[in-house]
Amino acid sequence: MKILKIDNGNGFFYLDQGGDWQPIDTIDKTALLKLLDVYLENDVAMDSPDDQSLSNQAHAIIYRGIFDKLSQLADEKSRFKDESETLYLDEMEKYAAQ
Repeated sequence: MKILKIDNGNGFFYLDQGGDWQPIDTIDKTALLKLLDVYLENDVAMDSPDDQSLSNQAHAIIYRGIFDKLSQLADEKSRFKDESETLYLDEMEKYAAQ
């Protein structure tokens, strides 16, 4: 599922199946949190702002900020999961044996 796309020099985001693509400069706090939930719960794709140009400067700033943060989260998500499983492994084994 693609959640961020670049089309004709503008950035867009997508939240719901059957919904419409929304211009990235209209994103608000609620939509941003929902985008984060969709990102964490699904396999998603995003157009890279490095591969395509955003001619609208407002779209470029907002799109790049969201893209960078979500990309950074992807790298940290697996590391966080591994660390938390390792941290609580002894306790989980201790209580599972009882």
